[in-house]
Amino acid sequence: MDTALIVGYLASLCSVCSFLPQVRKVIRTGDTEAISTKMYCLTVTGFILWTAFGLMRSEWPIIVTNAACFVLSALILVKKLRS
Repeated sequence: MDTALIVGYLASLCSVCSFLPQVRKVIRTGDTEAISTKMYCLTVTGFILWTAFGLMRSEWPIIVTNAACFVLSALILVKKLRS
């Protein structure tokens, strides 16, 4: 594995982990009042597009990161829309 790929996977890990505290809080408390619906709609869309881009280029760090971030941010958005 080359250095660039290692950097990509480390960046992926950081990106995915950055969503975990928010997801944990939303699941635990159900509180989504301070979360911007528009921002999360845009974020979810961005993650879908980044995942598609990664798939088109066969770039696994991009695919893995953005697919995982999509799932986590979509979970938050769904909770927000249901509240």
